[in-house]
Amino acid sequence: MKYTCLIVDDEQLARNLLETYVTKMPMLELRGKCKNPMEAMAIMQSEQIDLLFLDIQMPELTGVEFIKTMQQKPAIIFTTAYSEYALEGYQLDVIDYLLKPFALERFIKAVNKAVDYLDLKRNITKVPEQKPDSILLHADHKIYKVDLDDILYIEGLKEYVSYYTKERRIIVLQSLKSIEDSLPRDKFIRIHRSYIVPVRKIKSLDGNQVQIGDKLIPIGRSYKDDVMKRVFKA
Repeated sequence: MKYTCLIVDDEQLARNLLETYVTKMPMLELRGKCKNPMEAMAIMQSEQIDLLFLDIQMPELTGVEFIKTMQQKPAIIFTTAYSEYALEGYQLDVIDYLLKPFALERFIKAVNKAVDYLDLKRNITKVPEQKPDSILLHADHKIYKVDLDDILYIEGLKEYVSYYTKERRIIVLQSLKSIEDSLPRDKFIRIHRSYIVPVRKIKSLDGNQVQIGDKLIPIGRSYKDDVMKRVFKA
């Protein structure tokens, strides 16, 4: 199974090197080399792109700014000479971060990670009329497939987010807001600036706290009305 990819970099040498590397990967099909995000945008409007090799520092529109314009993102691997953007890249949920100059071996490792992600994503969404019942989390240089029903609660800690299940705690670089927007509204509710919980796992209300298992989780003042309406129908 092949995945389509696009190279976006304002340096011709970088584009040519990436093209050479891509041609060595039998699972990739190169659909274009772009000097800037505007060229890439034109291609992405006309055809499906699964994987984007994206530079960050480019004139007019940076790679980070380009990602923020996307409504539906492909898998993204940053290719850049600037290590200071690594944290922001992971906050944007990119697959990997290749620091120039990078060797073929490191490129292959990043592509394999992206292909694993795309395979899982394709399997989860292969029946489009069904709502996703799991999510993919990038943590510890791995990709975790987590069933929504296994999540006990989600806690935000500055730029990190912790997913708590019965079996484990998974810490990822994400924002709680992006998680709130991506989770099914009928299954999850934000009850505090630092907590999202599954509606059906709320056992009881105790003052300004809800109980999930043995854990008492606070309800933020600005969230209480929504909790009462959606969970307790008050």
